[in-house]
Amino acid sequence: MRPRMVRADLTGEKPQPRPALPRPVTCANRLSCNQFGDLRRDVRHRLLGGAQPRAGSKQQADLLKLFISGSMNNWNEPLAPEKRRIGMVFQDYALFPHLTVGENIGFGIRQHPHSQRIVREMLELVHLAPLSKRYPHELSGGQQQRVALARALAPEPELLLLDEPFSNLDGDLRRRLSHEVRDILKTRGTSAILVTHDQEEAFAVSDQVGVLKEGRLEQWDTPFNLYHEPLTPFVASFIGQGYFIRGQLIDPETVQTELGVIRGNRAYTMPAGSSVDVLLRPDDIVYSPQSALKALIVGKTFLGASTLYRLQLPTGNLLEGIFPSHADYPTGQEVGIGIAADHLVVFPAQGSVAAHETLPKPGVRRYRD
Repeated sequence: MRPRMVRADLTGEKPQPRPALPRPVTCANRLSCNQFGDLRRDVRHRLLGGAQPRAGSKQQADLLKLFISGSMNNWNEPLAPEKRRIGMVFQDYALFPHLTVGENIGFGIRQHPHSQRIVREMLELVHLAPLSKRYPHELSGGQQQRVALARALAPEPELLLLDEPFSNLDGDLRRRLSHEVRDILKTRGTSAILVTHDQEEAFAVSDQVGVLKEGRLEQWDTPFNLYHEPLTPFVASFIGQGYFIRGQLIDPETVQTELGVIRGNRAYTMPAGSSVDVLLRPDDIVYSPQSALKALIVGKTFLGASTLYRLQLPTGNLLEGIFPSHADYPTGQEVGIGIAADHLVVFPAQGSVAAHETLPKPGVRRYRD
């Protein structure tokens, strides 16, 4: 089953200094009904620690109730779908072709006494006021996406669902609109669940990201922590790029590897001498022409300001390193490399004793003062 990534916004607070709590949810693939049920149960367990919310944030608890049961009042009595304060932006936008931009936006609030004012506000919010009389076929893909977003926001939903809203757009437009949608959601203070296959897009839109494996949450964290402090080998391999090499834990902060001794800025609870797998990202491998440590270039990708090199160590293990593009070397040449892995990430080696031990705080990392 393809891995999935989830970003969740469950606070719905207005833009202001916020606690580091989950905000809208991004998934790297569609969730089946059963998987969505698993996700809801996992959110409930991880964020609430049980069936009832902890004291502290009534707004957070209300939105969690909405996410889990569709009701702000009772966990166990779901509301009918049409009564839930939930908006939807479809993958193909699903705009009404016979209605103008303004009429599409106002479709869900036709009975509202101030519908015209709300439509005008939505048009200004998505920068489409001059196009209010146009029909969907007269708009670009990006403009249609903004109309669909405005239509979903007009009824002031408590939660907004977006089903791969950027998948039909080209790369540059997708990146630009993902930032625009984030800004619009924050301006409105609207919580959202965003489904996407694009990891970069999820990171661009998200404050908090969760990684799903087979319908279960592996980790729920900031994009930075998912990349630099993955809690499981699956998360480490799924997020970003990187390779594992085998090592031996010398002390809680130091590992002996074929690249030498690597010392990081966090401590591990595994016993000294444990066999471990060490995660090395491309940014952990630095160009060092005077280094005695050499690697063979077996592939390269020019990225503009930098070049991504695929490197083979004398043992045959592979790594990737990002070097400045002015340091241009051909495939087949040896280069000197160094290690700058302050964010040391290790896991018990597969098949080792440490991998099967019950540790007091497995996987916990802490920064040194």
